[in-house]
Order: sequence, then C-alpha cells, then structure tokens
Amino acid sequence: MRIAVAGATGNIGARTAAVLERAGHEVVRISRSLGMDLITGDGLDAALSGVDTVVDATSHEAADRDEAVAYFGTATRNLLAAETRAGVRHHVLLTIVGVDRVEGNAHYAGKREQERLVSQGPVPSSIVPFTQFHDFAATVVAWTEHEGVATIPPLLVQPIAPADVADVLAEIAAGTPQGRYRDVAGPEPQDLVDMARRTNDAHGHSVRLVPTWSSVLGPEMAGSVLLPGEDARIAPTTFEEWLANDRRSGRGNT
Repeated sequence: MRIAVAGATGNIGARTAAVLERAGHEVVRISRSLGMDLITGDGLDAALSGVDTVVDATSHEAADRDEAVAYFGTATRNLLAAETRAGVRHHVLLTIVGVDRVEGNAHYAGKREQERLVSQGPVPSSIVPFTQFHDFAATVVAWTEHEGVATIPPLLVQPIAPADVADVLAEIAAGTPQGRYRDVAGPEPQDLVDMARRTNDAHGHSVRLVPTWSSVLGPEMAGSVLLPGEDARIAPTTFEEWLANDRRSGRGNT
C-alpha cells in the first residue's frame, strides 16, 4: 500500500513511517520541513497522489484554546480536502484518551475539534485514542523546570511506549476503517510524579520535583480522567522495560 504519514518528522510519525516501511509499504512523509504545509495546503495534492491511507500523527503545542482549535481545524480541513481530491480511502487519526472529559486544556480542545472534523468528514476513518506516552513525565518536567525545580501535577496515567503506539497505528493503517477505535494503553497505571523521579534518576538529571495542581495541568485531570476504558487494548511494553532500554541507549525518548 501507499501510505502517507502527516507529522512524519515527529516522535510518533517518524516511528510509524519506519514500521510501515519495514512491513513493505510505500511511505509518503508529510511535514512542513519536507515542503508540505497543512496550514496553507501547499504540496498536499502532489504528496497524496496515489495514496491509499493517511495517518495523521501531527501535534501542536498551544497555550491558547482558540489558537489550538484554529490550528487543528485548519490543518485537518486542508488534509481531508486534499485526501478527497486524491481519492484516499482511509484516514487514521492519532488522538488522546480523555479529550472528551477535560474542558480546560487548550490542546485537548484542539484535539476534540480534530476528532469532530474527521468523524464528520468525507473520508472513511479510524480515530485511535492513546494514553499518555512513557516519556510524558520527562516532557512535563522540561515544561516547568526553572533553577533546578520543576512543578508536576500528581496525575494518574496508564502510559504507553511510543514504539507500541507506532505499531498500532501502522497495523490500523494497513487495514480497513474502524470508526472510533477502542482506547489503547500501556500495561499498568502509574503516578506521574513517581514516573518523573524514576526518569530523572535514570538520566542522571538532578531536579527537585514539587507535586502540585498549580502547574501546567490542573485538577480537571485528577482521578481516572486520563485512564483507558474497560475494553481498552493493552500494549505490551511496561514503563520499567521502556526506562531500562532508555537508560541503556542513553536516549531521552525511545
């Protein structure tokens, strides 16, 4: 199959493209750095010529709700329109478990708009919700760290390895449209503060963690909000396994 990956230079997009190529698929990488722009639409028609399936693994960090909704809305409309012109038969969307349960988060508002457009759009789709990734704790620390101190919310998450995310996306992309797919999560719940401590220890990174809801993520995410549903698909890689491999490889994200 000829499969396009939007966001192909990102953490998940690059991994998904690699998995698809190893499986023998022809992969088209879509990224602004490669000359295709989802916001202007430049380069999309040429990129999607002859493409059977598109995987949307794009991301966008925005502190403002309106900006996030505008970005994801514009990018998704342009991508779906180009897919329609090219005759694409399957659109696979990477989304997040819990976006429908969190109102105050700008990024989640943008993802909800993206889901809405894909579910109501002209291209048959698979909308695949994943839990937070194993490297999420390190990401939050990087967001908040200042002068050796980082604030971090005491979230309960059930994180998944980025490599497992790529495997699932590639599997679904090679199949038929599923509509809204069941939640996909890692093997077990984790406390984000503890994940951050263990990640910092593994990386030899010295920082004092301050657990607080007065951080980048608020109490609207407390409790089971970010946990998967009972019928979730469970990916195999534990946080401990990922962290051990991460430590051996010397990388911050695996």
